[in-house]
Amino acid sequence: MGTGHSRKLSAMLLAALFIVVLSVATVAGSDKAHKGDTPKVQATRDHKVPEFFVPPPPFSEGIFPCSQCHAAMEPNRLRRELYYHTEIDEIFDHAAEQRWCLDCHNPSNRDVLRLASGDLVTFETSYRLCGQCHGTIFRDWKAGIHGKRTGQWNGKKQYRLCVHCHNPHSPKFKPLKPLPPPIAPDKIRYKKLEPDEIPLNPIGDMK
Repeated sequence: MGTGHSRKLSAMLLAALFIVVLSVATVAGSDKAHKGDTPKVQATRDHKVPEFFVPPPPFSEGIFPCSQCHAAMEPNRLRRELYYHTEIDEIFDHAAEQRWCLDCHNPSNRDVLRLASGDLVTFETSYRLCGQCHGTIFRDWKAGIHGKRTGQWNGKKQYRLCVHCHNPHSPKFKPLKPLPPPIAPDKIRYKKLEPDEIPLNPIGDMK
């Protein structure tokens, strides 16, 4: 074997070795970069509940802020029959065996609500309180599947709070009395009468 051939073979082996070393270094550097990025990704991950634009909560007239009465009262954490808010006491059936007022209302400041974690939320963000137990419904509400949402499909939206449809102390919808079926045109007895002579709809003015 000639000297020239040996040199050519050595050069080829050196080139192959260089390519192998370069590949290993690239893979190692890539792994290191990924490992270095992981804490950064985890650190920027945000699990906060997004804010939703909602109309004002449907408070009973004159009842809010609650502190106008409760600020001067010493919190009583004992479960008992209510002397005030008797109308709530009468209808309360929201898992009544498992919870009571102070599971949701904050004892020291009644103008806010309290999560199971102890975090305080406003009545405008009461969906966070409801979402603690009703997770799948909360997910659908955020997606606009459950409840009512208005606004632009690709812009600002307004969400109705849970309490705009559900009484928080008795959330199950009550049975509705069925209305009579519509009258077929050929059965209408009043078609020859003037508009002001036609009897009103059974449930009154529909406007």
